[in-house]
Amino acid sequence: MATSTTPAPGPGGPEAVAPPGPGRTPGRKNRPQQGRRNLLHRLDLRGAPYGFVAPFFIVFGAFSFYPLLYTSWISLHKVELATMDVMEWRGFDNYTALWADDRFWNALGNTITIGVISTVPQLLMALGIAHLLNYSLRGSTFFRVAALTPYATSVGAAALVFTMLFERDFGMINWFLGMFGVENINWEGDKWPAQIAISTIVIWRWTGYNALLYLAAMQAIPRDRYEAAAIDGASRWRQFISVTVPGIRATIVFTIVLSTIGATQLFGEPLIFGQGPNGISGGADNQYQTLGLLMYEEGWKNYQMGRASTIAWAMFLILVLAFVLQRLIKGATSRTRTAQGTRSGKR
Repeated sequence: MATSTTPAPGPGGPEAVAPPGPGRTPGRKNRPQQGRRNLLHRLDLRGAPYGFVAPFFIVFGAFSFYPLLYTSWISLHKVELATMDVMEWRGFDNYTALWADDRFWNALGNTITIGVISTVPQLLMALGIAHLLNYSLRGSTFFRVAALTPYATSVGAAALVFTMLFERDFGMINWFLGMFGVENINWEGDKWPAQIAISTIVIWRWTGYNALLYLAAMQAIPRDRYEAAAIDGASRWRQFISVTVPGIRATIVFTIVLSTIGATQLFGEPLIFGQGPNGISGGADNQYQTLGLLMYEEGWKNYQMGRASTIAWAMFLILVLAFVLQRLIKGATSRTRTAQGTRSGKR
């Protein structure tokens, strides 16, 4: 016999629940709230990534992109520092005048030579230091911190100390060279000694920084590659050439790019090395004036902001050209290696 499970009438029973009337649907009042929640959820999913990256683009637009556009606009005018709101349209006359200016080509040549003299030894020394620190040395943490100390030193303090070291009459460098019969070298007055002295400051400051970059890349190389090379009879030098250098090739390219940018923008070291008015002009004969010093001289000494902006854009275009050439050379090298590998495979 079937048993009824219908609850008895009373409080809480079926008669206590009012049946839905016409037009009434259970949960209809919650639908607008649910729709708003779904909308906010979709906006959160789609808008959160943009919100996370927005601070970077805001800062980049305010302090990089807008100044870049404004500088390009100023470079097309004759503008003086005292009256920045008064602009006289000149078009590309500033660029043509810069092309015919011997000071620009002198500064460009000085920038290239100082960049080469400082960058090549710097990166080679950093590579050797990183290779030594990559091994298990006692007190390796101390040596890593010591390598980074010059980078933490201000450029002003470093340049002042090296200026005293390279002083012609009482400097320690000339005193040391005098022990071997070398006469006092005029480090500031002569072109190549001045550029070598400035390059020494750059090398001292940035070698440790690049060494730590190389060290981090070396420690990411799998150890089994070195073990396989040792089993094949490779010496430490052969392991360095065949395993370490190819393994950190991307980091080497990165440091070359950074060093190129730094060399193009070199400013503080030659300015302080000049010790006064000659520092702005890069010496009495402009023997070590860089593009950064020339831009500073035009803008803050001659008060010609239009010319200074033109030099700034010339520096930017030079960097772009250097990176394009680097990519072309890298692409040509990759295609050559691929072709050689294909020929070896066919053989």
